[in-house]
Amino acid sequence: MNTFSDDAIKFEKIIPGGWNFSHHLKKGNSLRLTDIEGGVNASALIFNSADFSERYNMADTLKAQYTSYLTKGHVLYSDMGRILLSVIDDTCGWHDTMTACSTPESNKQKYGVKNYQEFRNAYYRDGFTSLLTEVSKYGMSLRDMHSQVNLFTQINVNNEGGLIFKAQNKPGAYIDLQAEMDCLVVLNTCPHPMDTNPIYEPKPLKVTLWESYYEMEENPCFYTREENKRGFTNTINYYK
Repeated sequence: MNTFSDDAIKFEKIIPGGWNFSHHLKKGNSLRLTDIEGGVNASALIFNSADFSERYNMADTLKAQYTSYLTKGHVLYSDMGRILLSVIDDTCGWHDTMTACSTPESNKQKYGVKNYQEFRNAYYRDGFTSLLTEVSKYGMSLRDMHSQVNLFTQINVNNEGGLIFKAQNKPGAYIDLQAEMDCLVVLNTCPHPMDTNPIYEPKPLKVTLWESYYEMEENPCFYTREENKRGFTNTINYYK
């Protein structure tokens, strides 16, 4: 378990259920994302802060680490073979990389419709539209949307190849993500489209920004695979 002093904390923020958040995370700093009430889903997009055309690549992340999910010891690769974020701690054990976030269509099918004009801030938000709205603040558009990571959500595969939603985490579960590059992290807290709860009940997420500065050889992700060692070296060379 990572512990850090209050002096290391730069800010804390609660993202309400169904809302957006984005932050330019500086190299060497970390985000601790905490599931306050239990059952949160946090859909994430990650970009290189200096060049938005470089962003998280799901296929490279999974094949380089021989995994289908993320937990402590894993890293998130960009489409340039560099490491954007490393998972330096995690009490959940499984974060979904295979599925997408909710859409207007999935919300309508599952919950019905509550529009903003009639219900104001109680309207039903969906993850895709919300993430698109957030990236548009940085001049990006639909073409910049890419595979999401659904943090705090576990999706299993049954013997027939079907995807199964597993009950989510208890209150207090967290994941620590250290920036290995300057990253734009974009989050949304709408329910996962496969969530078995038939009621629209998005959960809040606590975001804590803190100084971690795990050096390469101190980072548990460095030793997970030989591919990760090369990824860290490639990332360091980017800044030389």
